[in-house]
Amino acid sequence: MSFIKSGNLLATLAKISHLLAIQKKQGYIVGGFIRDWLLKRETNDIDIAVNGDAISIARKVAEEIGGTFVLLDDVNNVTRVVVIEDEQPGKTSQKQESHGAEWHFDFSSFTGAIESDLARRDFTINAMALELSQFVTASTATTKSSRKSAKLVAEKRPPLKIIDPFSGKEDLRDKIVRGVSEQIFEADAARLLRAIRLAAELDFTIEPNTESLICRYSQAITEVPGERVREELLRLLSPPRAAYYLRYLDKLGLLLALIPELAESKGVEQPTVHFWDVFEHSLQTVAAVEFLIRESDWEYSNDDMLTTAPWSDVIESHLSQEVSSGSNHKVLLKLAGLFHDVAKPMTKSIDDTGRARFLGHTKQGAAMTANILERLRFSNREIRVVEDLVYHHLRPAQMANDELPTQRAIYRYFRDTCEVGIDILFLALADYLASRGPLASMEEWRKHCQLINYILTEHDKQQAKILPVELIDGHDIMDAFDLAPGPLIGKLLAMVNEAHASGELSTREEALALVQRKLSLRGQRSNPSEMEVR
Repeated sequence: MSFIKSGNLLATLAKISHLLAIQKKQGYIVGGFIRDWLLKRETNDIDIAVNGDAISIARKVAEEIGGTFVLLDDVNNVTRVVVIEDEQPGKTSQKQESHGAEWHFDFSSFTGAIESDLARRDFTINAMALELSQFVTASTATTKSSRKSAKLVAEKRPPLKIIDPFSGKEDLRDKIVRGVSEQIFEADAARLLRAIRLAAELDFTIEPNTESLICRYSQAITEVPGERVREELLRLLSPPRAAYYLRYLDKLGLLLALIPELAESKGVEQPTVHFWDVFEHSLQTVAAVEFLIRESDWEYSNDDMLTTAPWSDVIESHLSQEVSSGSNHKVLLKLAGLFHDVAKPMTKSIDDTGRARFLGHTKQGAAMTANILERLRFSNREIRVVEDLVYHHLRPAQMANDELPTQRAIYRYFRDTCEVGIDILFLALADYLASRGPLASMEEWRKHCQLINYILTEHDKQQAKILPVELIDGHDIMDAFDLAPGPLIGKLLAMVNEAHASGELSTREEALALVQRKLSLRGQRSNPSEMEVR
């Protein structure tokens, strides 16, 4: 198996097989591991079905292999053993912070024949099994015959008997997601999203009868706990072509069932500078985001658009940074593209000239977005990131006023937007492209990109100026002006940093003089700690 990078996985599976043999229990590798093994895809998740109490077996496995036991579902006897390997086996240290592979061994119970267990699974490509002991024996033989003993080479493996009662191998070959039965969504409505997520991750097609079943049961998605929806949604949006799959969710009746707040945006017309209504514009914004972050093409783009748009290794590294478990800045930027105009329908008004206006839609949209993501159990940090993106998505254009923004405006922009300053710039560019669509002109596009590139370049200069050189600190201010610690000190320091970044001062003496002037202006107040610094 070329996708297995860890040399210790086979040894761990051998230990699990031995433990089951001692207890005279059968174990089968099932589900996604078999699917990914046949597709030669990397995976860290191994599902093992046992004909016994999965909870007690998993506890013993965790003790034996030094893993962490996690109870996933006590009603259905589903557990997980998490194993984190050291990058250098045999060398352990309490201070060691870097680790190698993290493996998830998920245990579930079955009774009777393994085929009965497979019949209860979701899709044919996940309803295959291999006897664990046979897998270990065959893989060990393959490993011993290979010079690279730390790898299991799929091309040289001995024949293995895959239990495949629903022709999952054929559906893998044909790139099809097909339900095992017509009852799969009654048993677990989270499978409604999982079907589309698998299609997105594998670039497969959902079989027509399964697609019809999804439409029939689409409203059942509202019964799925938010935590499970969040996980599936993030995994669906992570691969390229997320906009396509959001549109597919809408076609199947899942998108509005999950996020009914989007329903109002359908058919809401916008000013003539917009090519699409609010709903279509939102989907096109996600597609434009994917285009700008170099994930996929956009059907309305041309060859010069990307060369004009900002991009660098620093930007790519920032957008790839993890925000929370299962999410990074890229996937949350796509979510913000979907939600950035969610409040336009309820803020729409017509002015005296007959022009549609959406006053306050950014503030109200940010609040609506936070409520949606809280309902779907996103983490607090994820919510804050997307909320800030929605709230500030018009700010880059507002900074310019037909001219390049001032140094002070750029400094305050990044001060206020913190970790999402770069993200908002890309959302603003995507918003423009999705507004004009096929009517976008290269002349207008170059102006927008010139603004964003200027903001990024000047911000880099400001950071290079401020970070290496701290003109004064809080102790300097307290000592020079006989002030006590408190919020005022932080405000005065922020004022100095802003003036430094804007090029208004460059020495310690100038910084202290600025503080003196500000304190003098506010000197009429009896309590300096209550002064407001603007």
